Amino acid sequence: MTIFSRIINGEIPSYKISESEKFYAFLDIFPLKKGHTLIVPKVEVDKIFDVPDAYLNELMQFAKPIAKAIEASFPCNRVSMVTVGLEVPHAHIHLIPINTADDIHFANPKIQLTTEEFKQIQELIVSKLIM
Repeated sequence: MTIFSRIINGEIPSYKISESEKFYAFLDIFPLKKGHTLIVPKVEVDKIFDVPDAYLNELMQFAKPIAKAIEASFPCNRVSMVTVGLEVPHAHIHLIPINTADDIHFANPKIQLTTEEFKQIQELIVSKLIM
């Protein structure tokens, strides 16, 4: 079982943004920017392009309103979608508010946030979410 499955199952706490029967969205605890959110399928598939086509389409539809809510919550040029997949063998996408391409370099230092800041970010995004 991956760490993401343990988060989805509630074994590890998270700052949930949204959940459906097939997907779970939560704040990245090592964010590049405030609002950095992970979207994870509830099925354990290692690589994003091994996710079945119909499921992958639904993943994008699930992610779209979340990306719009992030964009409405933080000053940014856009919300970028990034797939890396090396750190956890469970397909997922990163939604990151960006102003330049440099904002999505995973070698950049991660920002440090307090529990209270994570909760405020979570509440802000959820308040702007229209599913």
